[in-house]
Amino acid sequence: MMRKMREVTKPIMLFTAAAFVALMVFQWGMDITGRSSGGVGEIGTVNGTPVTYEAYQNTYRNLYDRVQQSQEGPLTSQQNKEIEDAAWDDVVNQILIRQELKRRGIGVTDAELRQAAQFSPPPEFRNDPAFQTKDGRFNIQAYQSYLAGLPESQLMLLEAYYRDVIPRGKLLRQVSSGIFPSDGELWEQYRDQHETVTIRYVPLNPATRYDDEDFPISDSEIEAYYRAHQDEFKIPARATVKAVVLDKTPTAADTAASLAKAEAVRKELLDGADFTEVAKRESADKATAEKGGDLGTIVKGRMVAPFDSAVFHARIGRPTEPVETGFGFHIIEVTKRWADSARARHILIPIKRTDDSEIELLVRADSLEELAQSLPLEDAASKLGLSTSTVDITENFAFVAGAGQIGEGADWAFQEASPGDVSPVYENEQAFYALELVDAQPAGILPLADARTSIETTLRFDKKKERAHQEGEELVKRVRSGEALENVAADMGLEIRTAGPFSRNDFVPGIGRQNAAIGAAFGLTPGTISDVIVTPANAYVIDVLERTPADSSAWVDQKMAQRQQVLDALRQSRLQEWLQALRASADIVDRRAEVLQPQDQNAPLQQGPLGTRTR
Repeated sequence: MMRKMREVTKPIMLFTAAAFVALMVFQWGMDITGRSSGGVGEIGTVNGTPVTYEAYQNTYRNLYDRVQQSQEGPLTSQQNKEIEDAAWDDVVNQILIRQELKRRGIGVTDAELRQAAQFSPPPEFRNDPAFQTKDGRFNIQAYQSYLAGLPESQLMLLEAYYRDVIPRGKLLRQVSSGIFPSDGELWEQYRDQHETVTIRYVPLNPATRYDDEDFPISDSEIEAYYRAHQDEFKIPARATVKAVVLDKTPTAADTAASLAKAEAVRKELLDGADFTEVAKRESADKATAEKGGDLGTIVKGRMVAPFDSAVFHARIGRPTEPVETGFGFHIIEVTKRWADSARARHILIPIKRTDDSEIELLVRADSLEELAQSLPLEDAASKLGLSTSTVDITENFAFVAGAGQIGEGADWAFQEASPGDVSPVYENEQAFYALELVDAQPAGILPLADARTSIETTLRFDKKKERAHQEGEELVKRVRSGEALENVAADMGLEIRTAGPFSRNDFVPGIGRQNAAIGAAFGLTPGTISDVIVTPANAYVIDVLERTPADSSAWVDQKMAQRQQVLDALRQSRLQEWLQALRASADIVDRRAEVLQPQDQNAPLQQGPLGTRTR
């Protein structure tokens, strides 16, 4: 298995059903009705409609290619598993949508096809420079002229596109009907972002202001809280595993090899090679490589320290010695420099494993997997000079030092393994790793004995907040009777702080974000002292110094764009909710594990056509 599964670096973010384009305008290259053209055949059903292997495989390949194009190295086995699940979800979603279109009788007329073809070109046409004017606008006349000259075969493909897309657009409008953000809602959102206040406030700090011994907590109080708050003490399933980790981090020898390459690149430049061509060929900074390594104008102090220092000390026009940062080794050439800025270009040579180092790592991973098939993990690791660690993991936090989050390993531990079982060697961005299950415990409720300390802390803090509230009321009473806030605070040993200007949506140091204190600040008239405001973490008395209202004229000027943005977001949310409800009520049968997994458990391991491990 491991020799077929050479995938390295970077986690993925998959576009799923929430994205309108991916969901409603997905382009299919197979028959989604369930009619099989041979091969594996059905791998599941959706309300009785077969899910074909061909549909699943084509969707998988589309997602796989898209993710692979977004990153430099091959995908890891964990990424591959995520893509397989996303492909399944996409195929299921598409079948559900087709079924819903049929149920609602949504179709498309010839008139709608003609109208769309003439005036609503597919996105790839709108973005094609051949159909854009000099000022970047879409040239509808050029597009229509092109359309008139298309052969019949191309027109049929375009017709198929619209026959698929137009009904989906109608469905979206039905699903999101009735959504319209009012002016009041838009103004409230705009106001929350742009209205500001500046305040001074007194934090009462109950956690540190009072001594714990002044607030005793009885056993009966603890037991009553435990009985009334059982949900707080739910614990996820837990497992104890032994872990062996083969870290992918480049070695000192790899770093030396990267430095040697950087030095060779610099020598090539000093020997007269063109910087632009070398940057295009060698630089790992893809954002600048195509521009010959050009970084544009660099403001002093904005780059990481070693890079910044090199730029503002280098000889103009001469490539620097390799400069090491967290990104790798840079060869920098400064073309112009002023007092506080410079123009420069660079070539980035990343620090990564050499081919020999990579092969050595993969051979060790293969050997570990082979040995672990017949030996306890600790014995297998020992034969390779590796050590094991014992780690406690939970279903919602499976972390192993050196390997990070171990999603595949956690699935194995909680869903497949029995104590004493040894896992296959898994791979993620950081490492290869293998596990041995020592013990597993199902989800449950934390015993009172284990919860006692946290309950006692919670109850004591609540009592401290009550005391702080009483002191705060005394402070407010004295200020409202005419004493200066500064004098009262000093007399009570309290500190006055200032904050702002800030909006309702901002995080305010010392106060927090979107809590009762923030809301109270915007509800006060400048010069008016607040009541005592209690938040989950503190208690405050607030005095507003200045308030700057949001500009209603500026709001009107941008209202149309804001409404469209809010409308799009609401439609996405409605679509997501609708699709989740559709899936929840559907009869979905997933037979991938049964159909795609091997029947002969003794056959040799190899990589399946979708990256699934087969025998």
